[in-house]
Amino acid sequence: MNNKIKLAVAGAVLSAASVANAGIIIPAGDWTLDINGNVNAFANRLEVDKDDGALSGTVGARESDGEDTQYGMTTGLLPAWLGVTGTTRQNDLDVSFTISFQTGVADAGIHGDGTDGNGPNTTVASRQTFVTFGDKSWGTVKLGKDLGIFASNAILNDMTLLGVGAGGFTNGSTQNTTFGGIGTGYQYAAWKGQIAYTTPNMNGFSATVGIVDPNMFTGTSDGRYQDRFGFEGQAQYEFTGDVAGKVWVGAASYDVTSTGTSGTASQGDSVTVSAWDIGANVNMGNLGLTAYYYDGKGNGITAMGLEGLADMGASGVKRRDGDGGYVQATYVIPTGTKLGVSYGVSNLDKASGETDGSYGADVAVATDLIEKQERWTVGAYHPLTKNLNLVAEYNNVEREGHNNVDNEYDSYSLGAILFF
Repeated sequence: MNNKIKLAVAGAVLSAASVANAGIIIPAGDWTLDINGNVNAFANRLEVDKDDGALSGTVGARESDGEDTQYGMTTGLLPAWLGVTGTTRQNDLDVSFTISFQTGVADAGIHGDGTDGNGPNTTVASRQTFVTFGDKSWGTVKLGKDLGIFASNAILNDMTLLGVGAGGFTNGSTQNTTFGGIGTGYQYAAWKGQIAYTTPNMNGFSATVGIVDPNMFTGTSDGRYQDRFGFEGQAQYEFTGDVAGKVWVGAASYDVTSTGTSGTASQGDSVTVSAWDIGANVNMGNLGLTAYYYDGKGNGITAMGLEGLADMGASGVKRRDGDGGYVQATYVIPTGTKLGVSYGVSNLDKASGETDGSYGADVAVATDLIEKQERWTVGAYHPLTKNLNLVAEYNNVEREGHNNVDNEYDSYSLGAILFF
């Protein structure tokens, strides 16, 4: 059950067409079409235990009327997914394309149709549009938009990928997707335009390197950089047997140029944002173990670069360092139910010269700069059929600020996810 779910998740997220995780197969002349994806929905209850004040972001805060308890329906960490992958063999090359669309069940509007001015929270997204070509003898080239390379294994091995994890509400309204372990153990790999090369599998070893669209930093201090593409890479070794799994290392590097304010010392100031990670996933019979760690300079928290830079005026743009990781254990009991427990934490340091209560300008910071975000998750994932899984999760999330502002909440979710 554990391997089947992991293959289904990988298929839904990465649309990797294979016999093991194929969806609905349609022969079409020289092509083979694979229609795949998932539909999921969860009932969520969130209880705010502590809310000292506004931290950057609004998840886990009390509603404007002071209400501590919030209820809502939403999709989980994975949005609902519909993907189409076409594969063929031409001129001694394996050629494929993938296009996918994502939506969800959450609705921010009172009637879910936007007539109240809030609008529905079910906008259709397109996270994948790419083409690949290559051969098992020399590797594969990918061009287009897909999951980022750095930190991708962290999210793909997170058990909350089948469920909800952290998040679920913003200002009392449900979100289209939740956070899972993003920002509480790893950074979001995100969906990025890229040109990437993956080596052939060499007795279990493979590596991927690529250039990615750098357009992810916004705001006064974060700026928008166009000096060069972002660089991302990952190497991994997979092994089989009574003890099976994989180990991996990855890295990312970006140049950020501050737009600053016209005439200020920081305008045009450039810094390098970088990060690296290491992880392992090991399966021994019904037991699965995962450990992961990341570290970086200017990488921030939650997503690459988010709150990672501070505009210090005459001192220029300074980097805030971020690190974190998670550990996870799962066990499949005789009923086929996978039980799991996970702990994750993400930390964000102040930049050189920053003092409590007087942070360098950062439009992403609401009132206080986050110092730590940590999460405990306990989950149960039961395969009702080979395609349909029932999911129940409990999450405790605590967010601490550098000014001793502390937000804490508990969330409970119950739902199902269907892969096809």
